[in-house]
Amino acid sequence: MYKSIRSKFKQFAEISFWRYKKIKEGELTNWHYKQFYTDYFGLDYSFYKDKIILDIGCGPRGSLEWADTCKERHGLDPLAGKYLKMGAHKHKMNYVKAYSEEIPFGDSYFDVICSFNSLDHVEDIDKTVSEIRRALKPAGIFLLIVDVHAYPTPTEPQSVSWDFCNTYFSGYKLLMEHKYKNTELGKIYANARNRIPAGKNDKSGLLVCMLEKQL
Repeated sequence: MYKSIRSKFKQFAEISFWRYKKIKEGELTNWHYKQFYTDYFGLDYSFYKDKIILDIGCGPRGSLEWADTCKERHGLDPLAGKYLKMGAHKHKMNYVKAYSEEIPFGDSYFDVICSFNSLDHVEDIDKTVSEIRRALKPAGIFLLIVDVHAYPTPTEPQSVSWDFCNTYFSGYKLLMEHKYKNTELGKIYANARNRIPAGKNDKSGLLVCMLEKQL
């Protein structure tokens, strides 16, 4: 896929962020992910047994390290090669260097696809959503946590609104939808845990959805 100047800048900013986090933390931990894949969406750990999972925009922490009973676990990220050099090679998951606009797997391949804090970062939202639909099995589950913001930024070029799921995911069954306030700036998982409902006049916040692809 062709990389625009904006995309190159965004990737530079993102890898700089992760390098800073690694210097600050030493070891990039991943203990918090299991809760967000399971209890947070009302899913039991056993749900993932023998499932094939894809995490879009996985980052370098090992987001699927917890999923020991699944059949396959893949993290998709254009910076995957750099993450491996930062220590991600130690993780029990497969890192795939690719863009969400061109997911390098066959049709109806995944049982579960998730995007936590990544869909507003992609270059082309329409192509990404189309690829998610293609790669997800019928009756497969899509898990979404995304920042809602009225205006695009250099690192978050997609302006996501509260009706995002209804707009982009027709043909899916909406199993869960929550709209939360951003009470801690830049801390998406903290805001997700706080679960403070967004008001009618809030133009920014956090959208949490679970959708099932219909046959």
